[in-house]
Amino acid sequence: MTIRLFTKFTVFSFFVSLVFGNLCFAQSGSPIKLRQSKVYAGIEVGSKGVKLSVLEVGKTAQKELRFNIIKDSSLNTDFISFNDRVFHNTLVALNGFFNYALTEKNIPSSRIYTVISSGVKVQAEKEANQAWIQKLIDSFRIKIKEPSRTVEIIDPINEARLSHLGIVPEERRYTTFLIDIGSGNTKGGYFPNGNTKNFRLFELTWGTKSTANATEKRLGDNNTIENFSRQLYRVLSGNAADEIVYAVNVSNAYNMSDYVAFSGGIAWATAVLMYPELIDNPVVPVTYDEVVKFREQLLKNYASLSTSFTVPDAIDDNDKQLALKTAKTVNKVFDQRSMLAGTGLLLNIMRQFEGVYEKKQFFLVKNGQVGWVSAYVRQDLEKEQE
Repeated sequence: MTIRLFTKFTVFSFFVSLVFGNLCFAQSGSPIKLRQSKVYAGIEVGSKGVKLSVLEVGKTAQKELRFNIIKDSSLNTDFISFNDRVFHNTLVALNGFFNYALTEKNIPSSRIYTVISSGVKVQAEKEANQAWIQKLIDSFRIKIKEPSRTVEIIDPINEARLSHLGIVPEERRYTTFLIDIGSGNTKGGYFPNGNTKNFRLFELTWGTKSTANATEKRLGDNNTIENFSRQLYRVLSGNAADEIVYAVNVSNAYNMSDYVAFSGGIAWATAVLMYPELIDNPVVPVTYDEVVKFREQLLKNYASLSTSFTVPDAIDDNDKQLALKTAKTVNKVFDQRSMLAGTGLLLNIMRQFEGVYEKKQFFLVKNGQVGWVSAYVRQDLEKEQE
């Protein structure tokens, strides 16, 4: 058992280093030594809640720009329910994270980025609730006494482009198709023409939460997990399947990409629970069949991934404790049903790249939530050098 695990770990680590090179992020448990570093923060209001990412940004001894993740937190507020209670909770979380970055971490206001995610924007437009977003921005500006603070409402193409620039290493930029599965929507894309000006968008109106919500509406009076799985299959076989097939075909990503990388909460959660022995790896390669088996385990033996979750003995004690702690966080963020919905959506997208003539190489990116922050930092640093 130990030999098999060690072999898999070694192969995975070697494979990731070949394909993704020096990924720009380091896990907080194993920081890179940086020179003349500065600390930045990014706060995002998403469909599920508010997220804070604090990054140390600097250069290595080889003068390469790198990022250490100092803190990564989130509060579930369910903003896209658009009612007074969730509005209040979201404003409190947004204000709290801003003040934490400003006072506890001593980050200047100019280095704290605040955005509204594309998932919130899309859902608000669907329900004609754009006024809730503007009300939140106005209230936040009043709370922090910065009436001119920029709070960008990111559209899907810009969010996907920023994520790609922030996550994918430069040497793989033009051969990788990045797909971010969010709570309320899915967006991604690639650069088809060998430059970063032209970005080909991939977009779905389905995300982990919206897929789970659509499934819940079909349950009727049978609330069992078996019925949830059955109705989830129907949801993913209907409009969602049609939309996925159409979006992949329109993007032309199958013909133009060597690698398909998935980011977002469900990618992080799946990577952590599938391969706890790779807890230090920011990117984990997977196959379609492996994710199918993992989803079966979610349905039939969920306890082994939650209350009875264990970590292989072959890894050292520090990594073991980190893996157990991270798995506990995963189970606080995602319950069994949301995990089933998210992995179901993930598999439906992966299936489109399981071609007869060519099968793509799949990766799960754990730190995708800070991709947009690093892209903002890069843009600001480039402006300073002009």
